[in-house]
This record gives sequence, C-alpha cells and structure tokens, in this order.
Amino acid sequence: MTDARRPAFLAGGSVAPARLARPTGTFAMVAADQRDSLRTMMAERAGVPGGAVPDERLIGFKLAVARELGPLASALLLDRDYGYHQVTSAGVLPPTCAPILAVDVLDQPAGGAVHDTSLDESVDVAAAAAQGTRGLKLLVIWRRDDRREQRVALAERFVGLCRDAGLASVLEPVARPTPREEATGAFRLNDSIVEAARELAPTRPSLYKCQVPDAGRGTVAEIAAQAERIDRVVDVPWVVLSQGVAAGDFPGAVEAACRAGASGFLAGRALWTSALDHADPTPALSGPGADRLRRLADLVDTHGRPWWTAAAAEEAVAR
Repeated sequence: MTDARRPAFLAGGSVAPARLARPTGTFAMVAADQRDSLRTMMAERAGVPGGAVPDERLIGFKLAVARELGPLASALLLDRDYGYHQVTSAGVLPPTCAPILAVDVLDQPAGGAVHDTSLDESVDVAAAAAQGTRGLKLLVIWRRDDRREQRVALAERFVGLCRDAGLASVLEPVARPTPREEATGAFRLNDSIVEAARELAPTRPSLYKCQVPDAGRGTVAEIAAQAERIDRVVDVPWVVLSQGVAAGDFPGAVEAACRAGASGFLAGRALWTSALDHADPTPALSGPGADRLRRLADLVDTHGRPWWTAAAAEEAVAR
C-alpha cells in the first residue's frame, strides 16, 4: 500500500501515526525527554549532588543524542525545559526524524521516581505544530486506586488536543503499585500493564506506549506470550519503552513485543545510558549507541506490525 492510499485517520478520529514511522510502517524512536531523572543519573556517575549538574549539561547531552541518533531514528522525543527548543532551532534533525514534544508536567521528588503527571496547559500547541513538531506525548502514572476516571479524562483531553492541532498523540501509561500493593507485595506488573491498557487505550491515541512484560526478563517466547495479552486489549498501534529493562535484555524484549503485535519502540535508556559515563558522549553515541539503534530498527522492520495494519484492525473493530 502506498503512502497516499494508507488511511489518514484512525477510526476514533486520531491523527495517523505515519508521520512518526519508518517507511516500513514500524517505529524506531528515541526518547530524550527525561528531566530530573537524567540529572540524577548524571550526578550519580559524576559522584556529585544532583543540584551540581547544571541545565547546560542536560541540554548538551540531548543535542548530542539528536545529532548522533536522530539520523537513524524515525522520531525523537524531547521536553521543552531541556532540549526541545535548542534541538529544533539548531536544525540538527533530518526530515526522516520527527520531533515529538512531551507535554506532561511531572510530579517528581528530587532523585525519585515520577509520582504523578498532569497536562502542561502552557504549551502553545499551534506554535509547536507550525515549527515542525509532528506529535505530542503524555505520560500517565496508572495505579489501582480511586483516580481511574480522572486518568481516562486526562487521556481523552490529551488525544483531543492533538487531534485538533493535527498532531499525532503518543499516550504513555506506566503502571505502578499503590502503597498497599507495595507494602504487601500484591503488585503484579503484567496484570497491571494489561489493566491500564484496557482502560486507557480506548481513548484512541495515535500510538499507545507501554512497559515490557516481566521487565524484559525471560525468553522471547515467554515475553511474547505475555505481550499478546496487551495486543488483545489495544486497538491502536502500540510500542514499548525501555525503562526498567536492562539494556542487554531490550533487543529480545522488542522482538518479543513485535512478534505479539507491537509496531516498535520509543526508548531512551537502552540506547544512550552508557554514553553518560563519558565527558564527551559523542563517541559512545555515534558508535555503540548507533549500533544498538540500527539493530533494534532491523528487529522492528522484521517482526513489527506496520501501523496501517493495526489501524485497519481498529477500523474493523469500530465497524
């Protein structure tokens, strides 16, 4: 099917994810929207307090990621605090790499994990679209608590905002335990990933981004069997993230997810974490980092489901 014949919109009215995809219809996307978590990682490697890592280091690192990995990626995810404006104004991304802007406000204690998120109302979405941004991304922290309806409403607002602006919507639910689940050991990651998807995927984002089952530990067949549970409840194209997955396990995790119906990945840590060990990250990004990205892109092209196949399946369900 040629680009002109592929559906321009998904059944639910969301903008098609074609603008974020490879020619194969799959996704090999790089995430560089980490904020305080990136500062913490840099501080730990430098042996200094987190506050001692200046903003310029975060921005410089993301510029290096854009220069070295952008030409190999179908999209690059950035945040507007540390890197989005610098990367886009510098013109370092080729036309084959779509800029995605994170529009989530993070409730995150210094040195800790993100506790909750909200939609950044101050972002000028129309201006971002005019500047060449092709998609927006929203992180949603999902728990088995009494805020489920609010999260669905937040996701619906986000998808609608993107649709009205003509931008692709990337919705990223991350399942976390409630305090009670954490205290009692009752949290089950795989079940929570599926439950979150069952609630939030019906908001019809252009792309649904989720965690890898079992944190990527196990054989390809074992992970794929669990990932099939995600595919059964997600009616839009979906991709996986790399947080919580060891870098060495991520290629197998991507292959497993794609064999189960995923269309690729949107990942950062599995690609560029090792570059943080160097004062100049460029050699590590252009060498090992680029090699990892090429390998992962080959995997999604071989095993991933093209986005238009997932879109066609969604249209059939809607009818």
